[in-house]
Amino acid sequence: MPGAESGEWPFRGLDIPVLAAGGWRPAPFSELVLKVHGRCNLSCDYCYVYEGADQSWRARPTLMSPDVVAATATRLGEHARDHALPRVTVVLHGGEPLLAGRDAIAATVARFREAAPPGCEVEVSTQTNGVLLTDAMLGTLADNDVGVSVSVDGDRDGHDRHRVHANGRGSHAEVMRGLNRLAGSYRELYRGLLCAIDLDNDPIRTYEALLETRPPRVDFLLPHGTWAHPPPRRPADADVTPYADWLIAVFDRWYHAPRKETGVRLFEEIINLLLGGGSRSENIGLTPVTMLVVDTDGSLQQVDTLKTSYDGAPETGLTVFDHRFDDALWHPGVVARQIGRDALSATCDSCGVRDICGGGAYAHRYREGDGYLNPSVYCPDLMALIGHIGRTVQHDLAVADPLAR
Repeated sequence: MPGAESGEWPFRGLDIPVLAAGGWRPAPFSELVLKVHGRCNLSCDYCYVYEGADQSWRARPTLMSPDVVAATATRLGEHARDHALPRVTVVLHGGEPLLAGRDAIAATVARFREAAPPGCEVEVSTQTNGVLLTDAMLGTLADNDVGVSVSVDGDRDGHDRHRVHANGRGSHAEVMRGLNRLAGSYRELYRGLLCAIDLDNDPIRTYEALLETRPPRVDFLLPHGTWAHPPPRRPADADVTPYADWLIAVFDRWYHAPRKETGVRLFEEIINLLLGGGSRSENIGLTPVTMLVVDTDGSLQQVDTLKTSYDGAPETGLTVFDHRFDDALWHPGVVARQIGRDALSATCDSCGVRDICGGGAYAHRYREGDGYLNPSVYCPDLMALIGHIGRTVQHDLAVADPLAR
């Protein structure tokens, strides 16, 4: 049995009492991912929730009950008060969160804002597949100041290869109808697009299709995989970098455009890190991750993409009814996401792009037997991408300031 039972890292080898004795303290949670609905109206073949190793969704409630919502809001409110947080973010998630319905969404948002202490702003957003973005739904989201991000995988052919209904029918036309409503009359809610990378999709055609609704930001996502179950066409050969090649083509198109067409989160975070800044992404850099997930039954979980690792990987054993959020701060999996270099394998710690890469996405480091103390399964791709972006930025800085050469 993988995980805590088998003694895999971080359950074995991470000495939290020693960290605490040395003065280390966890950073409080500032982002809460709320699984308001546990089912989906699409059947995407790469979904980490329904297609991953962890199948716990089958035994959990379909809909988050008002009691779970109230208890969670209370916990977040006390956490924000205890740590004097000026701002917290609540992400309505799923499954497909909009399946919860307009009334439940409005009530949930109101409950969280009511529970926040004075002086703490509650920013609410949702991550949706876009199918249910009707005018009525968007009106409710606008009334409650809920930002909207939409998952789209490029043009019709690229999107409909994976993002389909249970009967195999593509969803692109429906998604674009909702997305055009969002980008039109409700543009103030538009936060951006998420696009899962498929090597079978042309990178430039994919990127330019995403520009159609003038998104404020695009987030390209590497397909989830582990060392036991590698991502599609990610070979063991370290000299082959198919995902870097795909992303570099998009980067060059984005970076060298005559005007800024959109933000691209992965590229911008790498540039921030190269220039000495921090990262706001959990997938790059060494900035502590301060995200907590609450499932439909009120269980507290680590980042839910760990569902790709093994059955039960995201679980903490804690619930909103019986535990404070501070209790989750000391869970080994949470601590491992906050201690920077101390959570890296020896290979990563000695790497020249260590502080930029940060080991890559935590879920992508998993290897059965020793847990998450490994380089990312995307290690060659990350090195190639970071190297290309670094050389490009360095060249432009040198041109701008010859004395910096």
